[in-house]
Amino acid sequence: MLQRFLVASAVVLILIASQIFWVRQMRKWVTSLIPSATWRRRVSIAGLVCYLLLFAYNFLGGLRSSEATHLTLRAALLQAPFGWWIICSLAGFLIAIPLGLADRIASAARWVYQRVVQAGRAIPLPSPVSLTRRRFLEKTALAMTTAPFVAGAYGMFYERLNLEVSHRRIKIPRLPSVFEGFRIAQLSDIHIGPFMPAEEIRRYVGVANGLKPELVALTGDFVTWDPSTQSAVVAALAGVKAPFGVYGCLGNHEMWAKVEDSITRLFASQGIRILRGERALIRSGGAVINLLGVDYQTRSPMGPRGQRLVREYLQGVDRLMAPGTANILLSHNPNTFDRAAELGIDFSLAGHTHGGQVTLEFVHPDLSPSRLITPYVRGWFEKASSQLYVNRGIGTIGVPIRFGAPPEITVYELVRS
Repeated sequence: MLQRFLVASAVVLILIASQIFWVRQMRKWVTSLIPSATWRRRVSIAGLVCYLLLFAYNFLGGLRSSEATHLTLRAALLQAPFGWWIICSLAGFLIAIPLGLADRIASAARWVYQRVVQAGRAIPLPSPVSLTRRRFLEKTALAMTTAPFVAGAYGMFYERLNLEVSHRRIKIPRLPSVFEGFRIAQLSDIHIGPFMPAEEIRRYVGVANGLKPELVALTGDFVTWDPSTQSAVVAALAGVKAPFGVYGCLGNHEMWAKVEDSITRLFASQGIRILRGERALIRSGGAVINLLGVDYQTRSPMGPRGQRLVREYLQGVDRLMAPGTANILLSHNPNTFDRAAELGIDFSLAGHTHGGQVTLEFVHPDLSPSRLITPYVRGWFEKASSQLYVNRGIGTIGVPIRFGAPPEITVYELVRS
């Protein structure tokens, strides 16, 4: 508890410091661009009022107020700019810190140089940084600190909408021969809302149907915070079809929104079966594969009151396994994979991380916020005789931005080794 408090306090302090930094930067830019003192004051006051109103709206419940299932002016003009500003201003501030320290060190070096010269000491020293070079360095620092704002706009207006269809061949030794080439399509982390409206979900459903899978897996987080959106997301997903059926599991946001039971019934009314600590035998030509599903579970406190804490992942799942055939697990949280490998589950499908959502994993694998909660951020993993694939999902959480983690629908082709 103390550790979480300290971490939260540090985050708040850094956020406050970042806002102070950017307010000061804005004042400098206004001063340099507007010669009239009267107009500078008017622009500064207007900007400050807009800034405070935007913060007040979002921090007083705007982000978790009743969510629309289509894009609204409120979301476009109040929520999206706020999220974009917070993420990008924080990133820019974190870039500015080492640049500022380097500038202070350079200033100290120049001060020492001047004192040595004034003392008349015959010590060969490099000349201080020229005015031209200093201006170049200042412009470079400005470009680096403002780059996150450009990247954020790219992530909001392009990458967030740039769906990728990933194909993965999964080799399972125990796969019955009749299921050779069996195709499973996975959709995850829908997060219906203003920035993932129902019509957009239907578009993704059309893409999934066009891939002609034999079975479709939906791996949780259909809603975000608002329980009233569950009917709309179920109706949007009801169009997904596959000859061997559509199955799913629930995520942490279904738990937090308290819709686990109700959304399960809604899906059932549309012919979609949510597996909650149970199995479904997929039959073909006298052979079966065993499809398992579990609710969201965690061993680390997360969310309201640390719900769904377990001492051991996948308790009771061993009784659901079918020996001698392929066992495939739907589990929203990829952290269940270690236990799945111990149990001998052949293949796990997960989501939860959004692939990091805003990440620099293309620079270095550790530059992803999701590394704080799991080593299984995205893509394919193998342990012992078990395999895991973590789907990046199609929705977003917190801010409608994806960077380095475009939305994904995955198609798996099951083959015998």
